[in-house]
Amino acid sequence: MDIERIVRIFGGRQSEAFDIKRYYAVLVPLIEVDHEPHLLFQVRASHLSRQPGEISFPGGRIEAGETPRQTALRETREEMGIEPHHIDVIGELDFVLNSHNDLIYPFLGRLTQTRLEEIQFCGDEVAEIFTVPIEFFLSHKPEVYDLSYKVHVDDAFPFDRIQNREMYQESSLSFPMYFYNYNGYIIWGLTAKITRNFIKELYKKQKDAAAHRGAAERS
Repeated sequence: MDIERIVRIFGGRQSEAFDIKRYYAVLVPLIEVDHEPHLLFQVRASHLSRQPGEISFPGGRIEAGETPRQTALRETREEMGIEPHHIDVIGELDFVLNSHNDLIYPFLGRLTQTRLEEIQFCGDEVAEIFTVPIEFFLSHKPEVYDLSYKVHVDDAFPFDRIQNREMYQESSLSFPMYFYNYNGYIIWGLTAKITRNFIKELYKKQKDAAAHRGAAERS
């Protein structure tokens, strides 16, 4: 092994996440209701083993040979009954890592030729669906709470080999947890985090555009 070989191997390499346990993808669906943009959410069926009764976006685990985008579209068809040709994928939202070391890829998609009352969702996975106006999220900040996890370390962990072992023995992990309450629907956890990030970016772009227009009018 010589340094030139290392340079050839890593030259121009792009970074990617590592030590990820599982990969998921979700669709953040935009739908027009009464001529206003809404986000579409689903309430997971109460008999599911994973997050029963919670509010989520359609999505699931990325299967072998799939791209994240393909997963988001497939899961939306399976859970919501919405065919991929009725989904205009606008773009990627920022990916997020959850507390289980799973990486989630969100995609923003506009539902075309789709009426809310005509959506035939899968009753085995979804209990109900509902929408929230984008304007609600723009005018209502989420409640924010700190959620901390105490780090559990195996008894055999060699603390005697590291500096500052007392600090690491007592360490904990903290995450902000977001909550939206819309007409009794509690949107929280990862779904609220993805929603907040989307709204935060939307608000910033609107603000930048308004500032640009103002500067253009003054010039």
